[in-house]
Amino acid sequence: MAGGGAPAKSDEPQPHPPKDQLPNISYCITSPPPWPEAILLGFQHFLVMLGTTVLIPTALVPQMGGGNNEKARVIETLLFVAGINTLLQTLFGTRLPAVIGGSYTFVPTTISIILAGRFSDEPDPIERFKRIMRSIQGALIVASTLQIVLGFSGLWRNVARFLSPLSSVPLVSLVGFGLYELGFPGVAKCVEIGLPQLILIVFVSQYVPHVLHSGKNIFDRFAVIFTVVIVWIYAHLLTVGGAYNDAPPKTQISCRTDRAGLIDSAPWIRIPYPFQWGAPSFDAGEAFAMMMTAFVALVESSGAFIAVYRYASATPLPPSILSRGIGWQGVGILLSGLFGTVNGSSVSVENAGLLALTRVGSRRVVQISAGFMIFFSILGKFGAVFASIPPAIIAALYCLFFAYVGAGGLSFLQFCNLNSFRTKFILGFSIFLGLSVPQYFNEYTAINGHGPVNTGGRWFNDIINVPFQSKPFVAGVVAYFLDNTLFKREGSIRKDRGKHWWDKYRSFKTDTRSEEFYSLPFNLNKYFPSV
Repeated sequence: MAGGGAPAKSDEPQPHPPKDQLPNISYCITSPPPWPEAILLGFQHFLVMLGTTVLIPTALVPQMGGGNNEKARVIETLLFVAGINTLLQTLFGTRLPAVIGGSYTFVPTTISIILAGRFSDEPDPIERFKRIMRSIQGALIVASTLQIVLGFSGLWRNVARFLSPLSSVPLVSLVGFGLYELGFPGVAKCVEIGLPQLILIVFVSQYVPHVLHSGKNIFDRFAVIFTVVIVWIYAHLLTVGGAYNDAPPKTQISCRTDRAGLIDSAPWIRIPYPFQWGAPSFDAGEAFAMMMTAFVALVESSGAFIAVYRYASATPLPPSILSRGIGWQGVGILLSGLFGTVNGSSVSVENAGLLALTRVGSRRVVQISAGFMIFFSILGKFGAVFASIPPAIIAALYCLFFAYVGAGGLSFLQFCNLNSFRTKFILGFSIFLGLSVPQYFNEYTAINGHGPVNTGGRWFNDIINVPFQSKPFVAGVVAYFLDNTLFKREGSIRKDRGKHWWDKYRSFKTDTRSEEFYSLPFNLNKYFPSV
């Protein structure tokens, strides 16, 4: 028949049926593994989140004027706040196994504050560090109100109601794939360490389980611990053997196991506390710029939450639950401002990828990892040992985890009609712009030292430039707008965009499985009647 409308024959291969819950997950969100295994898995999550926790302060603190002592204190504080925020999110937020840690999204705005002219007249570098830190704290405290208001008021729920599997694909995919700059480029900075780590973790997690057929999922579930220990020892042998004594400084930072300067600087025992750097200072322009950054982080975290629910084998997130999680993430940014972490908080993308690698989406595992964060942030010397993992090893892990998250976004295509030209246009156009627009803004910034928008107000420049530097933000906004405006009233469009799969999970009243996954403890649901 012309046009390909003939019915399929019985012996023809049939398409794979869509699954609203991801199958083949060993432990889902409500089914914890045995305690010994759960503790090891929680420690593995702790190791993975250390990468961002160490790399961001390592890049920012020296620019602020701080030394190794200040860097160690900032890392301990960021780790402590991450543990508290992860517990709050898993207990009262979305209740997903999501780690809430530092975010690269806040780095450009933070650098703008660091470069503000009013700090250049301070001769003492430590005092300059504290003044900049207090300004960052003030901006974060004000910016946190955006997510708190949008989340707890239910306004973000009204936005999430119009999110469909089709518009989620570009958002979630580029939450993972969009971080490619942190992957192999970091491996290549120390290829003799990063490449063995990358090859080893792929071999141990993907090939060894199929060769041994042990049936206990030891190698794929604990591949991070096995491979990081092996490559870490190898890197330490190269370090003590003098392999990098004459190497350039950048190579030494990426390769050596003793360049972090944390073990000697970290105190044995120290509990981070609010306002430890002094009373926060407030600047209206910087606060507005940080609020825009918080909004970008909100959009990116929405995509990361969707990836986490998928790999936890939970049902699709009801809009009210996503809004509640955003509200608690705003509380996390507030705590970051109060404690002085030099960075805001968002969902850890790498830990979302670890859920896929281990096939363990248990909430208890992530809560145990939060316990490790708090424990090692207080016992600073012990935590500093793990924080000295070479960045090349971390970059190799990123390659795997970010790829898993990006693939999780692509998995929502199973709910969409890929034979529809409307679907093809929205997917292609949004993903292309999500890659192309930030590429232009980042290239322009690298060449000229500032973004395309360059007025006399640095804060105004950040309000415009920062959103367009985020790949998932651009792709998600474009896909969301097109999906909700392009021929939406036609009858077949709702099924083409996969919306009918998610509508039944709007509230606990329409699906009891959602109540099992997302219901609050201590009978607190009565305070959230919108659910």
